[in-house]
Amino acid sequence: MTTPHLPAASPSLNRWLYTDPFPAFLARDPAHILGQLSAASVGPIEQAQVRAWQQQIPVLKAVSLPLALAPTAKLYLEYTVPRLGRRADAILIVGPALFVLEFKVGEQSFLSADIDQVWDYALDLKLFHDASHTLPIVPLLIATEAKSPPIQLRSTVHDDRLVHPICVGSTSLSEAIQAGLDSFGAQPLIDASRWEAGRYLPTPTIVEAARALYAGHAVETISRSDAGALNLATTSKAVDQIIDEARSSKQKVICFVTGVPGAGKTLVGLDVANRHLDKDSATYSVFLSGNGPLVAVLREALARDRVERATGEGKKLRKGDARKEVEAFIQNIHHFRDEYLTDQGAPPEHVVLFDEAQRAWNLAKTETFMKERGLANFGRSEPAFLISCMDRHADWAVIVCLVGGGQEINTGEAGISEWFDAILTAFPNWRVCVSPQLTESEYRSNASLAAVLDRGLTTTEPRLHLATSMRSFRAESLSRFVRDFLDLEVASARQTLESFAPRYPIRLTRRLDVAKRWLREQARGSERYGMIVSSQAERLKPHAIDVRVKTDPVKWFLDGKDDTRSSYYLEDVATEFQVQGLELDWACLVWDADLRRSDRGWSHHSFRGTRWNRINMPERQRYLENAYRVLLTRARQGMIVVVPEGDEADPTRLPEFYDTTYQYLAELGIEAI
Repeated sequence: MTTPHLPAASPSLNRWLYTDPFPAFLARDPAHILGQLSAASVGPIEQAQVRAWQQQIPVLKAVSLPLALAPTAKLYLEYTVPRLGRRADAILIVGPALFVLEFKVGEQSFLSADIDQVWDYALDLKLFHDASHTLPIVPLLIATEAKSPPIQLRSTVHDDRLVHPICVGSTSLSEAIQAGLDSFGAQPLIDASRWEAGRYLPTPTIVEAARALYAGHAVETISRSDAGALNLATTSKAVDQIIDEARSSKQKVICFVTGVPGAGKTLVGLDVANRHLDKDSATYSVFLSGNGPLVAVLREALARDRVERATGEGKKLRKGDARKEVEAFIQNIHHFRDEYLTDQGAPPEHVVLFDEAQRAWNLAKTETFMKERGLANFGRSEPAFLISCMDRHADWAVIVCLVGGGQEINTGEAGISEWFDAILTAFPNWRVCVSPQLTESEYRSNASLAAVLDRGLTTTEPRLHLATSMRSFRAESLSRFVRDFLDLEVASARQTLESFAPRYPIRLTRRLDVAKRWLREQARGSERYGMIVSSQAERLKPHAIDVRVKTDPVKWFLDGKDDTRSSYYLEDVATEFQVQGLELDWACLVWDADLRRSDRGWSHHSFRGTRWNRINMPERQRYLENAYRVLLTRARQGMIVVVPEGDEADPTRLPEFYDTTYQYLAELGIEAI
């Protein structure tokens, strides 16, 4: 059994509730062990948990280990996995191998969800616990009332010495452990004390991170803290400092946080907002996003999690009530805007955090929208209006803009320059604090940024930039590869790809069935995979992909392998609009003829009626390239790109529409399968 959710805990505490050398565990009275577990627990303990411990302890005491290895074996009970917000029932170090044990007390069968659960725990150690990276790890699922199937160790395509979970009944646990030892017997023995001292350096998905933050965990406990990654906590603290200084000096400040795709900009915003949720606090904050799918997915994930945590605590909480709680934490920026079109007062929040601020609407888009609402001659862009709302505060206010470079993907999205233009023309008294990386080309803000930097009230703050991708933790330079790839910098892209190819597999194929099989082979446990395409990919219908069919991002990102609407089924596809700000572990990108490699660079197209039409407007060309930038940076662990072969008999899918793109990808060194 697993404690469903963990209370917030100090990162300095041990990650387990009980540990002993295995011989000492065998000699302990079960009541003593139970007392230790209870004393180390934080918060109330459900009787179901106590009964589970009472049944697990005798099963573990019945384990027989090889005489030569038993004296050095060590057991850990209730091992915390903070990234997942759960605890593994037991970790057992025996000789050269580490065993992860998950009990299902009273169960007579082995459910796929339970197999994924123990696999997830083992994966978490393999990927994010530095002392476990190279160790042989064997996940064991114990259904106490089940008959054991034949015991065999199955390796995976990853070949990283993490085997497929073994399913056993309570009487076959010793046999399963022996099978694991037989497979890894020639390896060096594990030093338990060195393993305990290992650093846990997780990179959670944005959904996992939001759940953990909302449950009260500090950002330090759920994210990497190594020197190789600019610390998320450092940027959060820089934002906190700006807020404190604005409040104490009675100033109005707007700051710009930048970062490469997947660096954790959204996580920084959620972290700051989560620590200032008290409406009575002087620094009451709100997290705003114009990304509808992201807001919907995060709200639903947090509401489900809140209900589950309440249930685990023996309380009843209606999902509708949980949703209301969450809505105060994460709001849609357009709802916020509409509220203050009618309400002329200052918002209750002194601090607002705008996620994906580069996607705010420009003047033309905003005026068109307002005219449709009966507000003619509105005369302000969305950034100008949003700043004006916070400018209503008589004393102080802070706006935090979380900015992604090259992420504008829709008509009317202004880019970051619209914010600077608003400051220059209408809000000269606002202090500005910017990341120095805003000068880079993908932010497209050079002219207006130069004018803002010339102001006496503007300062640069290096801590406001997140330089390392936390999403693609196996390939921190993925975003650089994608940038070089789209900029047609062949030599640089090839060199960057070579630097991470062994750790982050990228494959190329012309067959969708091959890609689907590859995805399923790569994914382990509940690692999420799915198909993604450009919203302009209108001629993939012969492959049963129709971008006009609406995909529900909540179902696609949150529901399980038994739901046909989830990403796992590889039937519904998501476009750049559904996946921006979110991520998959493994992605299949199906490339259509909307963006084609040509002798003169990229050729941009949209399909209308019966044929492809060339896109000539630079702005729309940029949106299309940015769409592929978003798609190419969604996968945390690896991806496969499908470029169809086309069809000579179909003038809308001629082979030459696809061949040059395929050849370009192959030229970069991407392995074809």
